[in-house]
Amino acid sequence: METQRGKIYFIDVTNRDGVQAPRTKLAKLQKTMVNYYLGQLGICQSEFGFPGLWHEQNYIEANLRLAEKGVLGKLVLEGWCRALVGDVEEAAQRTRVRHFNLSIPTSEQMIQGKLRGKFTPEGVILNMVDAVHAAKERGALTVGVNAEDASRTDLDYLIRFALAAKEAGADRLRYCDTIGGDTPSRIYQRISQLAQAVGISIELHCHNDLGLAVANSLAGAQAAVEAGLDAYINATVNGVGERAGQADLLSCILACNFSFGLAGELELGDNLHLEVARRLANYVANAFGLPLPINQPGVGSNVFAHESGIHADGTLKDPRNYELYDYDLFGLPERPSSPMGRIITTGEYGGVSGLRHVYERLGIYFESQEEARDILQLVQAANAHTHIPLTDDELRFIAHHSEEVRLLLTMSLQPAHS
Repeated sequence: METQRGKIYFIDVTNRDGVQAPRTKLAKLQKTMVNYYLGQLGICQSEFGFPGLWHEQNYIEANLRLAEKGVLGKLVLEGWCRALVGDVEEAAQRTRVRHFNLSIPTSEQMIQGKLRGKFTPEGVILNMVDAVHAAKERGALTVGVNAEDASRTDLDYLIRFALAAKEAGADRLRYCDTIGGDTPSRIYQRISQLAQAVGISIELHCHNDLGLAVANSLAGAQAAVEAGLDAYINATVNGVGERAGQADLLSCILACNFSFGLAGELELGDNLHLEVARRLANYVANAFGLPLPINQPGVGSNVFAHESGIHADGTLKDPRNYELYDYDLFGLPERPSSPMGRIITTGEYGGVSGLRHVYERLGIYFESQEEARDILQLVQAANAHTHIPLTDDELRFIAHHSEEVRLLLTMSLQPAHS
């Protein structure tokens, strides 16, 4: 009897792994906009922050309220914690996050070289189990357990770790290729053995130190679904992340849909709307200050550009000669953000007249000067946070969701210790 195949889902970790890398930071409004676009795209889940961090609390609460209002579509908001009871309890006390990923190192290298004797291998498993129990007891709806450095972890130990997580009530195991050293054939074999031995949904969290993050993510996901399990590919927008980055979200999606041998074989559980992809990619590139490479899959400026004589001739005859997918699949570019001629903008130093003019251009009208002044204050604060011109979508978002924006722009410093 043929094994029932699992489905592939996507968990975006831009707002966690992406922003914790050096030189890649997002303001709270920008992180919220990423979640907003991910919801429009149809992504399953966003690892949207650190519920144990004091400066994330208002941002987290504002996004939870937006999710409850349906503003983020069906996007599930999940927080990252260390797999320690104290961290889980603090996160549950400080926030209303009910979806968690709990992380702890599992390789001998990290148990010895990072934990430095704090835990034995058995102690790692016991602490993870206690953390899962703590999360579930405090109302967690889903818990993923992250095996940090799984690709360098002895497979027999990793299986014991995963079985203990499953027995404790974990919903998924995150296989982390933390330093990006895996290869597609190796991760396929390891995930196949892991999936067959454990029978728990598997997340693929692959870094790009060797340029293999997308290929490794797909190979691991293929192994999991062939074993009858759902696979969750962790990815970031434009592949941002620590060191050389992580699996690029759009590249993974495109490979599932168009690659030879996988297209038609891998069933996606997410109902994706790819026409949002270009807006999301450009927004993140602009927010991070990291221009899209011209050869960025799907959305780079050269991806549909042809000059070579034989390429131009072949493309003009039939675009399928040299294009694997269609240009407009990802949505058409928005109007230029820097119009010519007389320009009125609004931002940190703007006034009410300019604000009303800009919003009227967007089709948004304020009933009173007081309402306009309230929105102006939020626009000024948002621009002070981002330090780059606010986009039309950000301005619309501020006007339509002003109370949540007010919360996420508010930060209370902890009392100074005497």
